[in-house]
Amino acid sequence: MEGVKTLMDTQKYRIERRYVAIRPNVRPGTRLSTGTPEFFVAHDSGNPGATADNHYAYFNSQTNRSASAHVFIDDTKILEIIPTGTGPEPAEKAWHVLYDVTTDNDLFGYDANDAAIGVEFCYGGRINFTEAYKRYVWYMAYCCSIWNKNPYVFIPSHRQLDPARRQDPDEALATGRKTLNQLLDDISTELNVMRTPRPTPNSSTSFAPLPATIAQSLIDNYVSPAWFASQAKGDQVGMTHFHNLANNLRVASGIPLASSSSPGPLIPLPKSNAQEIIFRWLSPAWFKARDEGNSARAKHFNNLANYLRRAAGIPEQ
Repeated sequence: MEGVKTLMDTQKYRIERRYVAIRPNVRPGTRLSTGTPEFFVAHDSGNPGATADNHYAYFNSQTNRSASAHVFIDDTKILEIIPTGTGPEPAEKAWHVLYDVTTDNDLFGYDANDAAIGVEFCYGGRINFTEAYKRYVWYMAYCCSIWNKNPYVFIPSHRQLDPARRQDPDEALATGRKTLNQLLDDISTELNVMRTPRPTPNSSTSFAPLPATIAQSLIDNYVSPAWFASQAKGDQVGMTHFHNLANNLRVASGIPLASSSSPGPLIPLPKSNAQEIIFRWLSPAWFKARDEGNSARAKHFNNLANYLRRAAGIPEQ
């Protein structure tokens, strides 16, 4: 998908995906070791006046410096230049925190480059701070919603991870009279809005909770066996991915997670999760049933797929 521009409609803002070319010093093309992001590092670009597009152009042509980030956000757009996992492509590594600074390992058990996505706030010059800030807050909340993360725990600043060298995003936030604590409060508020279902029955972006029996059946029949197959191969990335996939099914259906005794707020199933289950397991099973002339079984798999589509806000087929 290098050089290809794709857009995804979301509840409030669009996420534009225009990926830089794969090469070792900017986008190595390898997946996060955790499969999906474990945390999100708040950065600012450090280049007042430079837009998201400016940063795409810079990193897409960069050959001498090992540095990058996943996302650049200004007052007009949210631009992912390296896959983050919010879309159909799995999250990849970027070089946004120094490896030899170990604060991230101490706090999260992982190096940020291996397990986190770096989100850059563009500011200064002709960039409207308020509009850029609103998009920055929303995107961080969106990530917390997808991966069920507490922003107060899983959004460190670059300054917190590398205090001897970095001041971001504190300096950029200060230009709009904001602090890191206010940023986290605003992300939390936005997250709560996202987690409050608003019924819009005539809208293709509405979602219906996934029935718990359906979620558990999908976990038992498909996701759990895939997790054990990954375990048998020693595939830690696969194990993490299928663990998170099962948890996202639980969250979308109100099944309490293992770490909780009660269900949390219902959250739409990520579209990428729904599509993965459909294309990995349900669609092949549907074709097999159809070819065998078993219309009842084919209808069963089609119904399962539509439950997933409704839970993710995807139009039924």
